[in-house]
Amino acid sequence: MSYRPAARLFTTLRPIFRQPLLRRRVQTAANPAEPQTSKIVQYLNGPVGPKTVHFWAPVMKWSIVLAGAADFARPASQLSLTQNGALALTGAIWTRWCFVIKPQNMFLAAVNFFLFVVGATQVSRILMWQNSVKNAGEEAKAEGKEIGQGLKEAGEAAKKEAEKVIKS
Repeated sequence: MSYRPAARLFTTLRPIFRQPLLRRRVQTAANPAEPQTSKIVQYLNGPVGPKTVHFWAPVMKWSIVLAGAADFARPASQLSLTQNGALALTGAIWTRWCFVIKPQNMFLAAVNFFLFVVGATQVSRILMWQNSVKNAGEEAKAEGKEIGQGLKEAGEAAKKEAEKVIKS
């Protein structure tokens, strides 16, 4: 036996390569007589592996999460409360649903959880901005009333001075 790893690998896999390509069998866990497969092969051929929609749907859904995260750079005045609220609510509902359905898809649960986090963060930013605008409006009204009161007092003082000038 050779000590070179490539030669050992080739001699080990030689029977597989001698089989015709279309006659190779895929090992499944249904037949207990067949040898155990590695964890990687089990994942690849499993119910949520990359050969199924249960893998590719969450991969595509990450684009929604990344788009929502990209909106962190936008000012809160340009964000939609209803859209981000819908994202947060959708993320929360589907995160819970991912633990109920069979097969349980942790990858889908993770993407939905992050969708909830991004949506909830944006909603909180929008609500804080709306609250600050409301408070600024109330402060401006109070300041306007103070200025108006000062103008009224200045007008009355000017009127008294004008009357004094007229009388003298």
